[in-house]
Amino acid sequence: MDNKTYTVLISTNRRGKTRSLSISAAWVKTAGFLLGVVIVVSGAVLVDYLGLLLQAGENKKLKAERGYLRKQFQVVESKLSTLERSLEHVKNFSKKLKIITNIDDIEDRSVDAALSMTPSLGEQNYGFLKGKGLKGNLPLNQLEKDALFLKNPPLNHARGELSLAKGKDYALLSVRIDKAVKNTQLREQSVLELWETLSERQNLLNATPSLRPTRGWFTSKFGYRLDPFTSKPTMHNGLDLAASPGTPIYAPSNGVVSYVGYESGYGKLISIDHGYGVVTRYAHTSQVYVQLGQKVTRRDVIAAVGNTGRSSGPHLHYEVRIHGMPVDPMNYILGQ
Repeated sequence: MDNKTYTVLISTNRRGKTRSLSISAAWVKTAGFLLGVVIVVSGAVLVDYLGLLLQAGENKKLKAERGYLRKQFQVVESKLSTLERSLEHVKNFSKKLKIITNIDDIEDRSVDAALSMTPSLGEQNYGFLKGKGLKGNLPLNQLEKDALFLKNPPLNHARGELSLAKGKDYALLSVRIDKAVKNTQLREQSVLELWETLSERQNLLNATPSLRPTRGWFTSKFGYRLDPFTSKPTMHNGLDLAASPGTPIYAPSNGVVSYVGYESGYGKLISIDHGYGVVTRYAHTSQVYVQLGQKVTRRDVIAAVGNTGRSSGPHLHYEVRIHGMPVDPMNYILGQ
């Protein structure tokens, strides 16, 4: 056994006042050991405390980020709801246009058929929506039967139940976004087809000679009549509008001048090709203000009323021909 001791002398300024303290080596070792333990424990506690402080700071940061993401989620959901409402307005507007223009609603039926294939069941209910789409191929009637045993019934997208669901998460938002994107693409295609149809009809309307070509009064209409020179029944292929010489003659619709010349029966004659097989002719004119190949638009002045050719007085002989066949111009003139 080690009996080694350590003596500590304590003296003061006063004489004879010296004290000594003897400590065994075992106690010194024990005290050193205890001091080391205390230092180690204190260090561990300090490190742990610092770790807790860092974790608390990280938790606050995560909480702040979570709140930020939640707000961003709400913003995205709000914008998506606005997009869905806008798409619904576009759909209703397209339907109104098609009703007004008497266009068959084939496109909308195709869009509805395509959208009916969009998944309408929430992931939290069936668990097979995994990010990019459906996995599994359960029949709908089986899913409806299984829905009876679920805590929450399946969501119905067609009635907007998805947007009203309490359990809002990114999976449901992803489904809505996918549906909105698909709806947008299909609706865009439908609107483009509607635009092309309306544009084609607009071009047809622009080519329709719906304007009265000159001022004056009708002296002879389309059909059989007694020829003023021979007094025999003869087919009259147009309308005669009597007017003072020099009265302006207007293009009744858009087109291209396809003929300018003189014919013995018609006198100074102009023909305008309006497209779609529609051609108009203007005879007995006194002055011609257009040239062959010139483009004209509705209400452009193309000539003046005259009395050239085989004519009994100043007037305009006006014809409309469809694919070369004379038709009654009165069927196209909208105003008198």
